[in-house]
Amino acid sequence: MKRILRSAVSLLLCAAVALGGTACGRSKLPTTITIWTYYNGDQLECFNQLVEQFNSTVGKEKNIRVESSSQGSVNDLETSVLAAAEGKVGAEKLPNIVSSYADTAFTLDQMGLAVDLSPYLTEKEKSAYIAGFLEEGDLMNNGELKVFPIAKSTELLYLNVTDFVPFAEATGVTYADLSTVEGLNEAAHKYYDWTDAQTAAPNDGKALYGRDALTNYLLCGAQELGTTIFDAENGVMTLHFDKPTLRKLWDNYYVPYIKGWCSASGKFRSDDIKIGSLLAYVGSSSSASFFPTQVLTSDTESHGIEMAALPCPSFAGCEPVAVQQGAGMVVIPGTEDEISACVAFLKWFTQPENNLQFSVQSGYMPVTYAANSISALENSGLTVSESIHKVLSLSIDAIDRSKLYTTHAFPDALRARNTLQYALEDLVTADRSTVLERLAAGQTPEEAEAEFLTDAYFDAWYDQTLAALSAFAG
Repeated sequence: MKRILRSAVSLLLCAAVALGGTACGRSKLPTTITIWTYYNGDQLECFNQLVEQFNSTVGKEKNIRVESSSQGSVNDLETSVLAAAEGKVGAEKLPNIVSSYADTAFTLDQMGLAVDLSPYLTEKEKSAYIAGFLEEGDLMNNGELKVFPIAKSTELLYLNVTDFVPFAEATGVTYADLSTVEGLNEAAHKYYDWTDAQTAAPNDGKALYGRDALTNYLLCGAQELGTTIFDAENGVMTLHFDKPTLRKLWDNYYVPYIKGWCSASGKFRSDDIKIGSLLAYVGSSSSASFFPTQVLTSDTESHGIEMAALPCPSFAGCEPVAVQQGAGMVVIPGTEDEISACVAFLKWFTQPENNLQFSVQSGYMPVTYAANSISALENSGLTVSESIHKVLSLSIDAIDRSKLYTTHAFPDALRARNTLQYALEDLVTADRSTVLERLAAGQTPEEAEAEFLTDAYFDAWYDQTLAALSAFAG
């Protein structure tokens, strides 16, 4: 009986110790780290596949297990992260890693919730990453790395080439005409007139294009025109709201929108492509996987379409400026084992072979020099669709030929960006609605639009927006 009791006690002790350490031939439990992202669709599927690949290889060797979950959209993720950081009632506990843009990372950093990852990388390791991508993660320009780059994107012009061809053949518009902002708007003018002529009803032409991120047009367009609207350094923002610059931006978005040449109606412009209300849109290179393959022509009918990807239009005579975007990863403070595990995963994820695997399914660009080239893509052995190959090729070319731009972090940067965006977006949406009402009541386009195309109307918008944005300046 005593031998039985001793055996039972021994087994219980082994089980208990195995839960907390190493004993009786059993290794300790793995260091588990959690990640929150905003990925969806193909991007989420690919990210999760890579997580499992890490867990079954390097993670298994290093006794690390990664668990990831999507929080929905970028805005949903930010809401969840900040609620958790502030300890709001009902909020989940912060994960070990959060996918984050610089503005959210800045807020987390101010709360002491962003680990400096610079000491965890050697100088040789740092030199492997594209310098601009690392610089974006140095929030206070002091050599720290608070946002680890894992995948980046820029903007391209996407086109429903199937339905573009008849218009192009009828009007002589070419892809080259779409390479500048001014050329795109002139083509949009022609498309509106061409579609208007297809029906007996007057003034029912269609918009050619839309923009997914109006703020990118304003900020990058201003850069091309020589103005940095939000000039931030060391967390302090200086506002440069140059009136001639803003007038040119206004004339090349507000005015075409009022006239019906460009538009926005769905949540994303790819939604507008799907219902046939647009033929083209300027959007993130990572949105390629969301481009529809069918256009709905009625509740019951549709037809297939093919996608073309073109460089993002820039202002004529200006050096092109490409937006640098795509969230990085912020590591939340934890134990040294947890932080080391986070860094091990991030380094593994950004190894060229792994980063390229994510790129070919998501449309995001790799973040190292070794992976960010067409030769690396073509020699990877990965199956790459024609559309993704084109998107990545254009994105890589944009990095090589264009000046990259991203807004540096400062307090309330996201609110400032949103203030700028909605100051124009809300106004032009409401004003176009008014124009349509006036047209329906029998007014001519000139009569319906006249109120909105005066210098005084622009001046009023400019003064009001300047006052609103000044509140964010240091």
